[in-house]
Amino acid sequence: METAIWKGKTKVAIKIGDITQEEVEAIVNAANPRLLGGGGVDGAIHKAAGPTLLKECKKIGWCEPGDAVVTSGGDLRARFVIHTVGPIWRGGIKNEDTVLENSFLASLMRALEKKIKTVAFPAISTGAYGFPVDRAAKISLCAIKKFLNKYPDSFQEIRIVLFNESTYRYFEKALKYCF
Repeated sequence: METAIWKGKTKVAIKIGDITQEEVEAIVNAANPRLLGGGGVDGAIHKAAGPTLLKECKKIGWCEPGDAVVTSGGDLRARFVIHTVGPIWRGGIKNEDTVLENSFLASLMRALEKKIKTVAFPAISTGAYGFPVDRAAKISLCAIKKFLNKYPDSFQEIRIVLFNESTYRYFEKALKYCF
């Protein structure tokens, strides 16, 4: 299942799948600030990438919420992993929307700096961090559009790889809303 739109020369797609299996230049990891792996997408990426990823993350040491850092992809198909730290949902009173938007913008900027043309994101902060999926979908996709407005045609494809159909439906509605 996939839905896509075009923004200039950039394909923006949402799909259900396993982000660790995506054939893109970079995948984005929904990391914790210490970059040491964890549960959910973070744990799956670290497991699939092998020990090289953890070694590189330990060298970097820390990433602030809303920022992003880049490592190699280790044993993944992707050459790079862009680690971003999304917000923990606190009811919307701790600037969570802005931090989530910044996570997407910073990740895209790191990709642009590395001349990466294809990147895949998960639904950042919607798992263990508890961010409401409907809200996250709009913020995520509107952040992508905002970036593409500022840096048109800087990517061939930006995709969001989702874990299940209910999350997919929220992102499908948001895709129409934002684009």
